[in-house]
Amino acid sequence: MATEDIDQNRDRVAEIFQNRTLLVTGGTGFVGKVLIEKTLRVHDVKKIYVLVRMKKGKSVVERFQQVFNDPLFDLVKKTKGKDILNKVCFIRGDVGEADLGLSDEDRQILIEETEFIFHCAATIRFDEPLKTAVLLNVRGTKLMVQLAKECKKLQVFSHLSTSYCHLNERVLYEKAYPPPTDPDNLIRTCELMSDEMIEALVPKLLKNMPNTYAFTKSLGEAIVTEQMENIPAIILRPSIVMPIWREPIPGWTDNFNGPMGLLIAGGKGVLRTMYCRADVYADYVPVDIVANAMLASILDYVLYKGERRFYNITSSAEYKITFDELITHGRQTVYNKVPFNGVFWYPGGTMTQSRLEHNLRFFFYQWLPAVFVDILLVILGYPPVLKRVQRRILKGYDVFEYYTTKQWDFNNDVSMEARKLLTQRERELYKVDGDGIQYEQYFYDTVHAARLYLLNEPDETIPAAKRHMTRMYYADLFFKYLLRIIFMCLLYKYVLLPVISSF
Repeated sequence: MATEDIDQNRDRVAEIFQNRTLLVTGGTGFVGKVLIEKTLRVHDVKKIYVLVRMKKGKSVVERFQQVFNDPLFDLVKKTKGKDILNKVCFIRGDVGEADLGLSDEDRQILIEETEFIFHCAATIRFDEPLKTAVLLNVRGTKLMVQLAKECKKLQVFSHLSTSYCHLNERVLYEKAYPPPTDPDNLIRTCELMSDEMIEALVPKLLKNMPNTYAFTKSLGEAIVTEQMENIPAIILRPSIVMPIWREPIPGWTDNFNGPMGLLIAGGKGVLRTMYCRADVYADYVPVDIVANAMLASILDYVLYKGERRFYNITSSAEYKITFDELITHGRQTVYNKVPFNGVFWYPGGTMTQSRLEHNLRFFFYQWLPAVFVDILLVILGYPPVLKRVQRRILKGYDVFEYYTTKQWDFNNDVSMEARKLLTQRERELYKVDGDGIQYEQYFYDTVHAARLYLLNEPDETIPAAKRHMTRMYYADLFFKYLLRIIFMCLLYKYVLLPVISSF
């Protein structure tokens, strides 16, 4: 049936999820929480099971309270009432363990009741030891596929991958790609060999892959792809997942990962150099668009009988933002609108394609000031902090430089075709495009939310932060001119004066 023949006010996604039972892995993570919130807010599901591992000695009840006390869920609790959370059931399990760490009783419940599976669980650490990454991202996916095969009512298995897992492809299409090695053999190897022996094999196994994250996510895709004839599976590949754009809280995030950490470090004045190409653009997508695409792709699969299996959730085909533009927007926001509290120095610095220049700038503008300030802190009786911060930044450089000096493009023609099949109501409820995004407003929301939810800096402190930023501006200006004067004096004394005297 043509889309124009369908009632444009109809929400077929909600119809599909009406009184249905979902299973979500990674439900306490960034994407998982946004997916659960959106599902609770717009759908009348029967139950959402969330696979949760024990963390820091906290019980399942404590993890539940911790997750749903987040401001992210304030809107759904306000509009639907707190009883809406009764639809969510945390089940103790761990995708990194054998048999998913499930009890026999809980496994049977999932087998009998689950109709839709969203597999979001993964380690996203780029520097994760290979064995840990394999057990979580590859074996964990295989175990989830095995569970999906047993589910008696399963309609769709949705696997969340990443568009940055086939890095030898300069243009990534919405199709299957061969894995870099045999995933089953690697799983067996990791189960049998020690961590030390596995790490010794890393260079040979990864070859031209930059990290264990990209390597294991590509293998996870292969596990799902291989079973597509046996289970109703789809694979979604979001690019770099960014804070919320529109709903329920513009700018919200729960982590310092990726560009968010760099933005905060730059805004605090502790990051002053980047080794990257200013004209290169990375691909970013807000997390609410990812959640919307996950829900809308279920509709696409169910209605069109698996016509499409791969979805690139990417943005560069529609809008691009270079690293130079990214940093410019970030600077303008922290300079003039919502500066962070207690900035170490006036935000600044440069991007460079020279490794030598970058290393020198890091040493003189970041490391030496950190050492100096930490010495002062120790003298004054306070614990040192800035050297630790700079070590983390240096570690971040090692991870990101591979991506900031290269360019990839992502073809999402298949996803664009699927969008055309949505009704007007569905396009509004499950917005999966970037139409209407205003970068200035988005960066304002992102920095503002980071202040509130990551750094615990309330709005009442913004005026003081602006005054402090002004002081740092003049301090930065003073020292720049002072250094220039010192340089000119030294130049005159040791270079020009001897020349003049010789005449």
